[in-house]
Amino acid sequence: MISAEETAGAPAAGTHAPPGRSRARRWLRRLAAAAAVLVVAVTVFSFAYNAATAGRARPPAGLTYVRTGDLMTRYRVWGSGGSPIVLVHGAAESADTWARLAPLLARDHRVYAIDLDGAGYTTRRGPYTVDHQTRQLLAFLDAMRLDRPVLAGHSAGAAIVAEAVLRAPTRAGGLLLLDGDALAGGAGPPSFVHHLVIPPYRTTLLRMVVRSDRLIRTIYSSQCGPACPSLDAAGLDVWRRPYEVAGAEAGVWGMLRYGVAGLPASRLGLLRGVNLPKAVVYGAEDHVFSKTSAADTARRIGAPPPTLIPGARHLTMISSPDQVARAVEALAAQRRP
Repeated sequence: MISAEETAGAPAAGTHAPPGRSRARRWLRRLAAAAAVLVVAVTVFSFAYNAATAGRARPPAGLTYVRTGDLMTRYRVWGSGGSPIVLVHGAAESADTWARLAPLLARDHRVYAIDLDGAGYTTRRGPYTVDHQTRQLLAFLDAMRLDRPVLAGHSAGAAIVAEAVLRAPTRAGGLLLLDGDALAGGAGPPSFVHHLVIPPYRTTLLRMVVRSDRLIRTIYSSQCGPACPSLDAAGLDVWRRPYEVAGAEAGVWGMLRYGVAGLPASRLGLLRGVNLPKAVVYGAEDHVFSKTSAADTARRIGAPPPTLIPGARHLTMISSPDQVARAVEALAAQRRP
């Protein structure tokens, strides 16, 4: 039995909660209501923005394509003679990224550059994996009947050319890794944005990024450095239009699912046993990789000490085409007959 003394200090039935607790509950209700209003407003804006920007751009006129397995691969060609060189771009790039370097190489070589699956104007058809893109590259060599070309891969493209050599070592005349270590996760872990940003918001986010001249110029300048030419309207279009054509947005989110192309270190190390001229070239101020990445990569694949281009960042084929051309030509001079 509870005594009268014990019940004297208990709150009477029906009394209110302490003032501080009631105030906290009111604020939580207000915050929840404000959050709900914000979600509705953002969603309405997203649908409206997506509808207003739903028009798709056409690819530029005069593009060239070739069938490579299950893809129609867009490619560019420079030069009319000499031993072949095939250039493979990195993430968010295209065959057009090589436009400053390729004409220099074309003085003595026949130069090709392709748009990998998911980039540029090649058919977008997943999966966007190293395996699929390597098969695309080897099918391109077959389709164009190229005899032991030097394969040069930039950034994430380094993994594609490395895997191509591992699968078909007699098909290549040389291997050059440019601003890329070809390792899985070497330039950062796979992106989780596709998990965090859902439709319709991801469509809105991508279109706002692509349509921003200022943001494109900022990213380009950060990666390329002060030695690079500024982007005029035509330059902006080179980087923007591939993401405005039909199928591009689905391709972007499909690629994010797989992350940056790369190989396990054990797989890449097998290149040491491949008897093939090899080279590694990095911008000395490349902020994407560590300061030791170039030397580590050269040792890993059995290449000579790397070429470091003073003052250059990650897009050396744009900022320093003369230096990169010399490195590619030196490798081509050693091309396996």
